[in-house]
Amino acid sequence: MHPRIAIPADTLTEATNIINERNAPFAPRPAIEAIVKSGGAPVILPSVAPKFVDDYIDLFDGIVFAGGFDVDPTFFGEEPHLKLGMTYRKRDIFEIALLKRAHEKGKAILGICRGMQLINVALGGTVYQDLSENKTIYVKHSQDAPGNLPSHHANVSEDSRLYQLVGKRPYINSRHHQALKDIAPGLKVVARADDGVVEAIESSASDQILGLQWHPENMYKHYTDSQNIFADLIARANKVAQNN
Repeated sequence: MHPRIAIPADTLTEATNIINERNAPFAPRPAIEAIVKSGGAPVILPSVAPKFVDDYIDLFDGIVFAGGFDVDPTFFGEEPHLKLGMTYRKRDIFEIALLKRAHEKGKAILGICRGMQLINVALGGTVYQDLSENKTIYVKHSQDAPGNLPSHHANVSEDSRLYQLVGKRPYINSRHHQALKDIAPGLKVVARADDGVVEAIESSASDQILGLQWHPENMYKHYTDSQNIFADLIARANKVAQNN
């Protein structure tokens, strides 16, 4: 069997032209296709009450926390910054509970953009609600170039798992206005932009978690290092499946 990879759904806040319904759950098609190409079977999970997390947890071997709205800052003890973007607390509540349970159960975890930020917050870290909070930042982190093209470089630690996948200085895409601030216990920074912004994290003592600030799902068709990210997730999820 193919390893099963969960993708918690985002929420479309506008009415669709098919079912004329607001708040419809959806999953990003590029992430689905990248998982399938790498040999995984996607499982889409809508945002529901946290009490359902244990009903879902055995349905998957790995999980991708994808991009989307800003994480509600009250989850890391702050009030909203003037430049905070849209939030969706219902999704945050569900995904934080799901992340914590998946972490406890040893599932393979990949975080993309918001997903990396959510992982950090769920495990006890914080984020800059807007990059303007950090006066040392000078790289353009919200690119005007098409999203499937890279726009700036990252510097990867040679002693990281990520280094084996993307090399020392990958050319990455970038569309975010927030960034990791205080790193949660059990995580380590493994990549930064030239201005110091955190671009990737990993578990400190295992290969369970990989978080990226960029979007490999938008580049995997034409960039081998982006496809390597999803191949690695499937490999990690396969180990989970074999041990269950």
